[in-house]
Amino acid sequence: MSTAEALAQRQLDAYNAHDLEAFVACYADEVEVRTFPGAGPPDFTGHGALRSRYGPLFEKGTIQAELLTRITIGKTSIDHERVTGLGEDRVVFAVAIYEVGDERIQKVWFIRGD
Repeated sequence: MSTAEALAQRQLDAYNAHDLEAFVACYADEVEVRTFPGAGPPDFTGHGALRSRYGPLFEKGTIQAELLTRITIGKTSIDHERVTGLGEDRVVFAVAIYEVGDERIQKVWFIRGD
């Protein structure tokens, strides 16, 4: 298993376990998170922003992401996911593109659809 694939799986496992610290540990200190195609500045950066964004979701204890497909090429892993637990039977389909460097996820792009 490549580093990109292993990190994508590790962060998904932590996400589904609602383990914020294990989730954040998969990412570089200054990770950049963008909405695809991400031509402008990042939506947010760094561990503090990850904790602020995902902490409240994990505290609810209901959010889950089901991996539908994963493609990994070199330092990039692309996940197609079905996300539930957002309330009122809401289901979101998303694509996450993870770019890995120095043994952690450096950049993420999201494509979301409802």
